[in-house]
Amino acid sequence: MAHRIIISGGGTGGHIFPAIAIANALKNIAPDTEILFVGANGKMEMERVPAAGYEIIGLDIAGINRQSMLKNISLPFKMIKSLWKARQVLKDFKAEAAIGVGGYASGPLLMMANMMGLPTVIQEQNSFAGVTNKKLGAKAKRICVAYEGMDRFFPKDRILLTGNPIRKSSVAIEGKKEEAMHAFFLDAKKKTVLVTGGSLGAKTLNDCIKAGIPAFVAQDIQVIWQCGSYYYEKLQAEFGDSLPENIKLMPFLERMDYAYAAADVIVARAGAGTISELCVVGKPVILVPSPNVSDDHQTKNALALVNKDAAVMVRDVQAGSDLVEAILNLLFDPAKQVKLSEEIKKLALADADEVIAKEVLELIKK
Repeated sequence: MAHRIIISGGGTGGHIFPAIAIANALKNIAPDTEILFVGANGKMEMERVPAAGYEIIGLDIAGINRQSMLKNISLPFKMIKSLWKARQVLKDFKAEAAIGVGGYASGPLLMMANMMGLPTVIQEQNSFAGVTNKKLGAKAKRICVAYEGMDRFFPKDRILLTGNPIRKSSVAIEGKKEEAMHAFFLDAKKKTVLVTGGSLGAKTLNDCIKAGIPAFVAQDIQVIWQCGSYYYEKLQAEFGDSLPENIKLMPFLERMDYAYAAADVIVARAGAGTISELCVVGKPVILVPSPNVSDDHQTKNALALVNKDAAVMVRDVQAGSDLVEAILNLLFDPAKQVKLSEEIKKLALADADEVIAKEVLELIKK
């Protein structure tokens, strides 16, 4: 008999990608499984999920607006409406289980699933659990986590250390260094840094790399600089034809596997999904956590690695003065590179999507 499972959440790529990865794993293990996504209207999952081949229903839910308290007046009404719609969706779809990956929509959907007595599974991506997930965790049958020590937030007997689902194609770097160098028009004999601020880019990283170009040129260092589509045109206009050929500026990276394969050192933000990929890639990493994230999740994610000698961290406020120097120091310290590489690889959990999918199917059987 075909199982019927709802996956809920989104808001950012960091939530949407794991959700789709779990759906794909469910389909691989039990091909006749029927899957429905529930997202928040107006958020990126409403486009990304159908593009991945799955049906999605939107709830009219939003988060607390910290800038304007006036805009929060309608929140209780939106919540009641969303709970009502979630109940309807669960009944109409005849769901047997619900998975929450974080994001606005997972709150009402999993709350209602818990009320209706359906088994629920939470996928907590960060090292510090968010408010919604902490509440939902009290009734969830299983909490799938990516970090140790999460019994600070959830009942210990229901925690499963799975890691975060990652993009397998992005981390498949074995034997690709030569073709990666060729794809980026880089010299295999020169040291190479990958700087990535995620799909939207990161202003701090962009400002630091721009200021550091003379130092990189002086040391003959190559930089793959993924600046984000939002910043690309402005930076391109600023440089015109004056960008040194060692610096490869791009809005986004179509082939993340090539970028990872080419790099000797990687500089990145500290989102949960990014860190999970970096652990599998196993290269020396400098993390610059974004300060614009609720509960300062990214700093906590980064510290979980730093405390195990698995990464270097530069705080966003100090990046202007310290980041370029940290990059140069690491590039010219082979022993430190080896140590970081060895330690970050120990934290790799590559099959999270399959482990979570199997767990959900087991819960349904019970």
